[in-house]
Amino acid sequence: MLIDISSELRSVEDSDLFIVLTNKLSSFYLIGAATSNKIGINYGQLGNNLPSPYQSIQLIKSMEAGQVKIYDANPEILKLLSGTNLKVSIMVQNHEIIDISSSQTSADQWVQNNVLAYYPETMIRFILVGNEILSYSSPQDQQIWHNLVPAMHKIKNSLTTQNIHNIKVGTPLAMDIFQTSFPPSSGEFRSDISNLVMLPLLNFLNQTKSFFFIDVYPYFAWSTNSINISLDFALFKATQNYIDPKSGLVYTNLLDQMLDSVIFAVEKLGYSNIPIAISETGWPNNGDIEQVGANIYNAATYNRNLIKKMTTKPALGTPARPGLVIPTFIFSLFDENQKPGPGIERHWGLFHSDGISIYEIDLTGKRELSDYKPLPAPQNNQPYKGKVWCVAARGVDVMSLSTALTYACSQGNETCDALVPGKECYEPLSVFWHASFAFSSYWAQFRSMGATCHFNGLAQQTTRNPSRGSCNFPSVTL
Repeated sequence: MLIDISSELRSVEDSDLFIVLTNKLSSFYLIGAATSNKIGINYGQLGNNLPSPYQSIQLIKSMEAGQVKIYDANPEILKLLSGTNLKVSIMVQNHEIIDISSSQTSADQWVQNNVLAYYPETMIRFILVGNEILSYSSPQDQQIWHNLVPAMHKIKNSLTTQNIHNIKVGTPLAMDIFQTSFPPSSGEFRSDISNLVMLPLLNFLNQTKSFFFIDVYPYFAWSTNSINISLDFALFKATQNYIDPKSGLVYTNLLDQMLDSVIFAVEKLGYSNIPIAISETGWPNNGDIEQVGANIYNAATYNRNLIKKMTTKPALGTPARPGLVIPTFIFSLFDENQKPGPGIERHWGLFHSDGISIYEIDLTGKRELSDYKPLPAPQNNQPYKGKVWCVAARGVDVMSLSTALTYACSQGNETCDALVPGKECYEPLSVFWHASFAFSSYWAQFRSMGATCHFNGLAQQTTRNPSRGSCNFPSVTL
């Protein structure tokens, strides 16, 4: 059967056009603009020691990446990307969504400032509205939920008015959008967002032939359930398959399971032809002591095997969507030392902040896995059992340490009572000693409420007991 798609081709660059036949033989997708099996890179800038944008773009080009995604519409970066072959994803930041959704003029101005000022010399192919919006649930955040899809419509209207049809509009979501995600065939969105946000979003993506963007991290699924999920299954190395009891589909890796849970959830709401794109995925190369499996060996193994899978021709797709090209962005270019939260948050990079690779990687997928040099053996693939303390890091700024000490001691709960004059931990009288005790005491007392051993990079974990004499440092038992 011949299908006339000529009307769809008028505004799409021929070199960017892909037509994908789905596993439903009667159904075709037209996926224009940015569809590519060339691996993309997430270029974040939450670090105070990163290479310049110029150096970073040169590095991305040298890696032969096909795409780059940034978390704003940074003018310097967009200018530097002009004339390159890199397809670019830019972002409407969360705080901009309400204004854009309420005014077509605001949307037009955003497109004027952040797209037309650089396009087409800079190959902008995706505009992502917000970042993991549905992962936040305060009253203010829920107001943004209501404005998300209207903002996407207005950005799309602005592009259409400018006769730009090869830039797709989407929004990246995290895996916490699910009520149920296992087995994949049971995939179902949360009840608080299903009708309110997901149905309008899917309708928009279907009408505009755009992608469902998902941030998908097998690391988190495995590390929180390592008893039931094998590490090899998460790293694309499994020797045993998993068969979905409802669909009968056979899975060889955890990523495919997670992606298909998206596909099944989308289909439950009546949409079977919306393609998916991976806006973030990766594996941490380091982390805190309690963060199992965060090491260079696993990070390199995951990303190398991911690249092999996603660059294979013809495309592999997933068990539910065999043959589907899935645009994929690895997170991230650099380790970013100013990201808040647990240690792994600062260790997803392919490169150190000095531009030196953390491990060898070939984004083209052409290099055989056997051609890489041996990796350091993993030391933390099993959970650590024992006591951990939080102490001041060596070599940090004393003034900053003093400020952090004051903060830790101001939180109450007798955090620093042992440091007052005459008490058991008052001596030696040094900022480093007092901060180390305060950090350990604070972390031990408030860890259950989300406190981390970080203090803006001034603290580090240790398994060596720092206590001296009668001064006993509080600890966390893992």
